[in-house]
Amino acid sequence: MYETVSYTWRTTMWTPERLPDLTGSTAVVTGAGGGIGVPTALELARHGARVIMAVRDPARARPALEAVAAAAPGARAELRRLDLADLSSVRAFAAAVDEPVDLLINNAGVGMIPRRTTADGFEMQFGTNHLGHFALTGLLLPRLLARPGARVVTVSSDAHAFGRIDFGDLGLERRYGRFSAYGRSKLANLLFALELQRRAGARLLSVAVHPGATATGIAGRGPLVRAAMAAARLVLQPPERGAIPSLYAASSPGVRPGAFVGPGPKELRPRPGALDEAVARRLWETSAELTGVRFEMLERQP
Repeated sequence: MYETVSYTWRTTMWTPERLPDLTGSTAVVTGAGGGIGVPTALELARHGARVIMAVRDPARARPALEAVAAAAPGARAELRRLDLADLSSVRAFAAAVDEPVDLLINNAGVGMIPRRTTADGFEMQFGTNHLGHFALTGLLLPRLLARPGARVVTVSSDAHAFGRIDFGDLGLERRYGRFSAYGRSKLANLLFALELQRRAGARLLSVAVHPGATATGIAGRGPLVRAAMAAARLVLQPPERGAIPSLYAASSPGVRPGAFVGPGPKELRPRPGALDEAVARRLWETSAELTGVRFEMLERQP
């Protein structure tokens, strides 16, 4: 679906073992209780970062924290509650982060679910995957800008190719499709990541990633979903491989600002809809209005 763009850095056989020493840094990983969030948090912690594992249900995510502790003895990792489908939870989480943040991995997501809404009345996939992360990034911006070289990595997907932003029907009340709604949320993720880089300039690095087809629990729970995922695991890559683009984007010195990193890892060319700067600006302003979060620090001169 994508052609690899020209780049100067080589990624052949890149593995998490090539992560640099992250001692002294703090990383926030959303959705760290399952899927690719667990190996992402694990490898960052293994390489010395203090990792805040942001999860919707800390009790359910306890095994993920135990897995990190078992694989990386002495690692500094902790669970904190974050429900991206509830802006009050996003605000509470961000307010409790009282130290500079070097890495923000916007990883959590829901996908291909029946239509329902967030606590604030937004369509669930758009509200969780995009608006929740938009608000979180904006609220953590002072913590990020306190660290020179801070990075924001936002997990998108090749499904962005099937997305369309209809500003007249953001709630998808006229027409809802599980996959098209997911594609829209992933397009919004990519538009956000690129617009964040344009607005931030040299003050931070914003990168989007496509993890590749990975066996995760993003589609929710239930007997039919469990059966489908059991079959899918026979052909999909494991979460450990799906985490590689995020880990590479979070750490490699060769990552270009505003890049879209996919499996390999290698840089991908987004579909034209993700490169429309007018749509990105409108989505940014609309998101700020809907969430009440404005990135004032990016409007000032550095």
